[in-house]
Amino acid sequence: MVVEGSPLAKTPSSPSTHEGKRYLSYNQIHKTVASLADAIREYKPDCMVAIGGGGFIPARMLRTFVKVPILTVSLELYDDATNTRKEKPVKLQWFDSVSGVGERVEGKRVLVVDEVDDSRTTLQFCVEEILRDHTPAEMAVMVLHNKEKPKNGVLPKSVSYYAGESFPDVWCVYPWDATDIDDHERKAKLCEESSFTNRVSSTPLIITSS
Repeated sequence: MVVEGSPLAKTPSSPSTHEGKRYLSYNQIHKTVASLADAIREYKPDCMVAIGGGGFIPARMLRTFVKVPILTVSLELYDDATNTRKEKPVKLQWFDSVSGVGERVEGKRVLVVDEVDDSRTTLQFCVEEILRDHTPAEMAVMVLHNKEKPKNGVLPKSVSYYAGESFPDVWCVYPWDATDIDDHERKAKLCEESSFTNRVSSTPLIITSS
């Protein structure tokens, strides 16, 4: 089911950019997470699985509203040394079922958290690995931003989907990647002010499992 007023029902507005990129502030991201909190509470997750590194901070912000444990995994799709894309994501960090951590997933309602749904390759890989090896009762995915573009990955229809914003493909720059946070916040403010001037809306996208 697609929630009324979601961007799937209309053509999304293009977000305002600076130097061809959309810079996002911690304040904006906190508000985006907060906009999804009620819907996530209705889903009633038993735990979150944050995909590192982009999903770590959004998951911690969400935990302010939804008090459940956060498990962490790290996946690598791009090689930073060569700046090339791998054929499929590689596990750098995962949880096991021996130490007791996996017990928080098996037979539970699990929410996977990441910052952006770009090609959907990483999300598909993470969801499929959890479904195959840890048998959760139910799964959902939450991202801050969904890029309206053809996806390489596919999520099972049984997985609910929550996105804080959905917009055409644009390069997003997140504050946790900044080397100069003051400069980053200045650019984020310019993008935000331009969005307000151009009346760009940010409607959450929610697709519940059928």
